Amino acid sequence: MKYHVLGRTGQSVSALGFGTMNLPHQDLDISKRALNYALDRGINYIDTAPNYKNSEEIIGESISQRRQEFFLATKLRQRDYQAGKAEIEQSLRRLKTDYIDLLQIHYVNHDHEYDQIIGKDGALKAALEAQRAGYVRFLGISGHRPELLAKWIGSDIYDTVLFHMSLVQPFALQDLIPTCQQLNVGMIGMKPLSGAFVKPASMALRFSHSTPIDVLLSGMKTVDEVKENIAALETRIEPKEKEQLWSLAAELGEHGCRRCNYCSCPIGIRIPDIMISHLAREKMGLLGRGAQFYEEQAAKIQQCHEYEPCRKKPLCEPACPYDLPMQQTIQRQSKVGAK
Repeated sequence: MKYHVLGRTGQSVSALGFGTMNLPHQDLDISKRALNYALDRGINYIDTAPNYKNSEEIIGESISQRRQEFFLATKLRQRDYQAGKAEIEQSLRRLKTDYIDLLQIHYVNHDHEYDQIIGKDGALKAALEAQRAGYVRFLGISGHRPELLAKWIGSDIYDTVLFHMSLVQPFALQDLIPTCQQLNVGMIGMKPLSGAFVKPASMALRFSHSTPIDVLLSGMKTVDEVKENIAALETRIEPKEKEQLWSLAAELGEHGCRRCNYCSCPIGIRIPDIMISHLAREKMGLLGRGAQFYEEQAAKIQQCHEYEPCRKKPLCEPACPYDLPMQQTIQRQSKVGAK
């Protein structure tokens, strides 16, 4: 296993981290085996969040007795002080630990939201209070707007930042990573398969691994998935392969969608999922989950052609901060065959 220093935290962390969002969807014994196997193989970065159902409790039940063997990251989803303080205390109980290595202010995508968090009675107050008391070692922030994250980490509050890094969302390479490197902020990349959409999985993992991030989070569930992820990253990425992967990422990222979720669809189309995946779908096809998604959305995609209120001007597009042609992209998908 390869290790990196996580920015100015000075902590040595495995290049592959264990994302636990999907653990609650299966038998506890399967999760226990996967987590313990990962630790046995040298994965020492474990990521969770209070809103990942009972993920924190699974970690507490499965590996709290091995607490000194891993760097534990969870998140703070609340926005005000009192709720934030209660959530931190709840996480400590669920995780069966006396301290959290990294507490990340989670899923911040709006300036007004950030202003609330850092305000007089915002959630950051609770995080800093927990840090001073020794319950939290380091603070981080996460979100889906790399250009905003680049601005916020300049405050010198945050030791790390968590962001999308995949073949179909490589934007942090330009918008955020240079700032992190300048400030020595630890870089954690998430969703290398863009939510289990992008194939082949090994190529997607290797692209994310080839970037300057310190930790790549992969949402593993079983021992076999841990083995597959480790195997995908075992061999060195040579310059020629890196050049090919980065070229492909530039092509597949031309859609421009950061998944900020500002947009909404009156007929229930999941706009960001389509915007982010459509070029990969057209060029390479998708993993099973992605193909199933398009099957489930097919009727709504067809309805997009006929929905009267959007005929003259799409209702979704004015909300997009990147002025993306969402209606045109969505309607085109009704003509794309499965691969």
